[in-house]
Amino acid sequence: MSTHVAIIGAGLSGLTLALALHQQSIPCTLYEARSAPLDIGGAVMLSPNALRILDSLDVYQSIRTQGHEFNDLHFRTEDDSPLDSYEFGSEEKYGYRALRIYRNIFIRELSTRVQDAGVPILYNKKFSAVTEETSSTVTWSFDDGSTVTAAVLVGADGIHSKVRKYLYPDLEPVFTKAMGVSAAVPTAQLNLPSGYNLPTTIMNRTHGAFVIAPQKADGSEVFIGRQKRAPELDRDGWNALLNDKEWCIEYLRKDIASFPAVAQNAVSEIKTETINLWPFYVVPKLERWSSRHARVIILGDAAHAIPPTAGQGINQAFEDVFTFALIIGRVKEDFQRGLKIWQKGRQERVDRVLALNAQIDKRRMPRDSLDQEEHESFELGWLYGPDFGEMVEGWLAGEL
Repeated sequence: MSTHVAIIGAGLSGLTLALALHQQSIPCTLYEARSAPLDIGGAVMLSPNALRILDSLDVYQSIRTQGHEFNDLHFRTEDDSPLDSYEFGSEEKYGYRALRIYRNIFIRELSTRVQDAGVPILYNKKFSAVTEETSSTVTWSFDDGSTVTAAVLVGADGIHSKVRKYLYPDLEPVFTKAMGVSAAVPTAQLNLPSGYNLPTTIMNRTHGAFVIAPQKADGSEVFIGRQKRAPELDRDGWNALLNDKEWCIEYLRKDIASFPAVAQNAVSEIKTETINLWPFYVVPKLERWSSRHARVIILGDAAHAIPPTAGQGINQAFEDVFTFALIIGRVKEDFQRGLKIWQKGRQERVDRVLALNAQIDKRRMPRDSLDQEEHESFELGWLYGPDFGEMVEGWLAGEL
């Protein structure tokens, strides 16, 4: 493919897409609304499917030493008894342990790799709207009044994507009526009993869940978080709530006496600068991820925001960008056909992840007893173990 790809958004998805396209010798340029690499708080959890992609792009080894590795997510009852576990990585089974890493560290590393590859990242370029699309090019404008034309425009600009507005002018993400509040505290503050497994989610039937997840390579810090039902606010409203640090701390401590000592210790001291807040939105299932002439494409959260149950949101975004680059690197002259094959294959994977989410949610529901079937481990080889090159070849072969 000898055409130029423009990427809107220099976050995790956009930067990884740039590296994947570069690997396929497809020229691209990144456009980012902010003035510098994103310095977003919080961390992400990467499972083996994403880590395999990052390894193939020569990124994994450098980020591995900057995050916390683990294998399982644990669940405990409100009286702090072990309830369940969910495998999130295994070097023995899948070649990789799971990795939890701060977003800003990850973005900084990806940005450096993109720049080293010679891919331009243009900052202070806030996408405004597509102004023209033909069978071979697309033209769009920025808020500064400038316009650019390229062969392909990819929206990797997240769940509130402005690029998606070109495909679906009236679509808005759906607020799930839930939000999360989190902070970071020293692990030593928890006073963990011997053999207490992290990361863990303590399930309380009345007051919801309390999440604890180690961060930093040595596990010396933990993320703590709770979710709550909430009315929808506009962007200014969410920002105002985030900036109300005392409210956030009060919520993290609300009814904490109903939780085990570990959770009570976790909220005993909270530094306001570590607090984060995020509302949960989802995107309805979309019929198409590309425009009529296939010159405008959306992917990642812009195309399918996945609920966090199985921890696959960012991991599926990486699958999107990597397989997209592989597909267009192979189809070359039949771009529209390649996009249809790519979306069909990816939607099948996303649907399977959503089914896994539902299965996990059901298993976590309060109950008086568990039958043997509910105790059985999930079979996750299909999720964590694929060869994406073989997967794409299979998609293409199935369409011949």
